[in-house]
Amino acid sequence: MTPRAQISRREFLQNASVAGAGLVIGFHLPPGWRNAVASPASRAAPAASLNAWLRIGTDESVLVLVDRSEMGQGVATSLPMLLAEELEADWSKIRIEFAPADKAYINPLFGMQGTGGSTSVRAAWMPLRQAGAAAREMLITAAAQTWNVPPSECRAERGVVIHGPSNRRLTFGQLAERAAALPVPQDVPLKDPKGWKIIGTRVRRLDTAPKVDGTAQFGMDVKVPGMLVAVIARSPVFGGKVVRFDATQAKAVPGVRAVVQVSAGIAVVADGYWPAKQGRDALNVTWEEGPTAAVSSATISQLFARRGEEAGAVARHDGDPDAGMSGAASTLGATYELPFLAHATMEPMNCTAHVRADSVDIWVPTQFQTGAQQMGAGIGGVPSERVQVHTTYLGGGFGRRFELDFIQEALEVSKAVSAPVKVIWSREDDTQHAQYRPASYHRLRAGLGPAGQPVAWTHRIVAPSIMARVFPDTVKDGLDGEAVEGGVAMPYDVPNVHVDYQLTDTGIPVGFWRSVNNSFNAFVVESFIDELSHAAKKDPYQYRRDLLAKAPRHLAALNLAASRAGWGTPLPAGRARGIAVYKSFESFVAQVAEVSVARDGTARVHRVVCAVDCGPVVNPGIVEAQMQSGIVYGLTAALWGEITIDRGRVRQSNFHDYRMLRMSEMPVIEVHIVPSTDAQGGVGEPGTPPIAPAVCNALFALTGKRIRTLPIGKIA
Repeated sequence: MTPRAQISRREFLQNASVAGAGLVIGFHLPPGWRNAVASPASRAAPAASLNAWLRIGTDESVLVLVDRSEMGQGVATSLPMLLAEELEADWSKIRIEFAPADKAYINPLFGMQGTGGSTSVRAAWMPLRQAGAAAREMLITAAAQTWNVPPSECRAERGVVIHGPSNRRLTFGQLAERAAALPVPQDVPLKDPKGWKIIGTRVRRLDTAPKVDGTAQFGMDVKVPGMLVAVIARSPVFGGKVVRFDATQAKAVPGVRAVVQVSAGIAVVADGYWPAKQGRDALNVTWEEGPTAAVSSATISQLFARRGEEAGAVARHDGDPDAGMSGAASTLGATYELPFLAHATMEPMNCTAHVRADSVDIWVPTQFQTGAQQMGAGIGGVPSERVQVHTTYLGGGFGRRFELDFIQEALEVSKAVSAPVKVIWSREDDTQHAQYRPASYHRLRAGLGPAGQPVAWTHRIVAPSIMARVFPDTVKDGLDGEAVEGGVAMPYDVPNVHVDYQLTDTGIPVGFWRSVNNSFNAFVVESFIDELSHAAKKDPYQYRRDLLAKAPRHLAALNLAASRAGWGTPLPAGRARGIAVYKSFESFVAQVAEVSVARDGTARVHRVVCAVDCGPVVNPGIVEAQMQSGIVYGLTAALWGEITIDRGRVRQSNFHDYRMLRMSEMPVIEVHIVPSTDAQGGVGEPGTPPIAPAVCNALFALTGKRIRTLPIGKIA
């Protein structure tokens, strides 16, 4: 949907009066593609339709199709910035629309259309700039032809093409029709960064106004004619199955239209959410609980400890760790354990679907358009091109909306009742029936030389594998390369290193969670290096510095954070600082946390200083916001986050027992960006991993108590 207009994409295309004739830049698609954004001229042309990145209307509007999901991370602004910079557009004229599901929008870093892994800007950095540059040259050529002058005498500037010698001007809107008839130029030179006017600036976010005035459409806002609402009764135990059910009382609830069995359980379909929920509450369902009913947090912890005694699949092996350990002046060992975590997105899961005999429509806040389209084709029994995925704004994603379970439910229910259906999850549904950040167990050992420097390092990671569930072909010989990220890439200069992995399924489904496996490996690596610094009687900041000579980007971020935090300067009584530095998603983030502990043992974080090197910056304000967001997310998890299991069931159900950081507990966060022209990194997730170790290292400095198990809880 166009954020500020109550008009569908299909209506936009069918009604040429909305934007008039225009200029379209994009890629060829197979003949017959029926949803290309095209001008009347290009639609009439014999060539294949275009799947457009850009439309310039005769009304001066510049429509950019955003092919990534906007979940608060700012892609609805940062991606148009890339195109607008090269186009020389007037930023006030930029409009956005979310792209349909199609192969033209495949994320080149994923191999499918999806949003995650902090890849959005990195993946779009060249394609969108090239599209903008090509459009700019077409507009310049159109103006030159209009004036009968050489294109070299013309330039584009803020939505206008100017003829230098005569100072004649034509707007992009005036040139759009003529430009649309021109061939798309290839290999247009991109602007010198010294001439950037939009990239690198704090332009206003395009999604702020519609979110404030209520015109932004989230999944929960979707309404279509004839829509029903469904609520689903799911097995209380993971993997449980329906044995039988009695829907008599559910059907007696006013407003309930149908009760149907689907893959996930029993769906109660009604005129609205409340009768659907009441109907579900009235259901009588008998479940076969299955083997996971014997699983608890205690049995999982015991399983992890046993597997931690066994050698795993080798992920990294440098030098001779056994010899290094035996020849060390001293050794130090530690075990760390971290829990399952829920995503707890502000907007619970929801999806609206309409399965017809010949087509499928899906309105959904999703991170995975390719998966949604394929799911719709499979359940609807239609070709993929007959499945329309209407991506809405996402009320938080964090990886949860990369999953397809809530989409599958809506499709199955719609097909069963032959009507458009919105499936809505409650907060309790979302907390207790999700895919969780994996719990994990870690055994580390290090050998120290006579000066306290590490000469050997071993790290065994015991955890379930997300990739084994989602993309099983990527797991080879028991090694999930994603599960050991951060452990394998431990940056400190240690000559003898061994990292291995024990893939350990627990029966509890696991999924992508903001920063994924980095969230636990960062805590372990940065906590253990802090333990080594204490054993060596060295300052933890200086100890890290001495070991990062071969990791200059880590070192630059570390130095900036320490400097801006006033590392080594006095603090008020009862406070201490901790530090951590970590690379994830090709960005380097260092954080210094300033903490205290209340009389009742509650840890309080007063200040966090963050330094980030993410390479070339598109919008500093968005980078700062994402660092703040990642810190809050990780801090919440470190202080309170824990999903516990009893008899195969999640014990937590809502925010009263799955705690969030409150406004009164928010620390002051300072974000400092390392100036960098190095390779670009992401910013949506890298702020999360370093905060837990920074806080726990500060608590050790304050109390002398080392925290090796999260959440922190009360400090005894």
